[in-house]
Amino acid sequence: MELETRRLILRPFTLEDAEDVFAYAADPRVGPAAGWPVHKSVEESREIIRTVFTQPWDLALVEKASGRVIGSGGLTGRHRQELPGADDEVGYVLSPAYWGRGLVVEAMEAVIAVAFKRLGLDHLWCCRFAGNEKSRRVQEKLGFLPWGEPVWTEVPALGERRLEYITLLTRQRWIERGGQGK
Repeated sequence: MELETRRLILRPFTLEDAEDVFAYAADPRVGPAAGWPVHKSVEESREIIRTVFTQPWDLALVEKASGRVIGSGGLTGRHRQELPGADDEVGYVLSPAYWGRGLVVEAMEAVIAVAFKRLGLDHLWCCRFAGNEKSRRVQEKLGFLPWGEPVWTEVPALGERRLEYITLLTRQRWIERGGQGK
């Protein structure tokens, strides 16, 4: 279960990735924007690998040039009952040292192709909090469209309430935008 793009390898996390995960998860620009606290130790990052990155398509984003894990991305295993057919949530995070290079879009294009072609999903959805413009731009570049009205939601890991936007990408829209159907 490994994907390869021009600049990245997407693969399952291993406990040996903890130092690389900590390197980006300790940066206050990363976790809080996504709704989780800054990691305080390598051991905390190791525990996240053990307990959070457990879905088959929760993948480490490995930069080919350095071999380092620079982020995560994939399918979270969360579903929405109000969507007809098979669905999943797309999630991603990237080290700030790699922002602005199109790496998340590159990685998620590969994940989206697997989701629609191999896994047979009908819908992919994605969330972001108000003010997270980087995530908004990624979702737009991937073809996700606003879905429903923004909602106020609890962010228990941070003890906050935030405005959340949900976007949606259907298999049909993906095909229309140049994705390859079955």
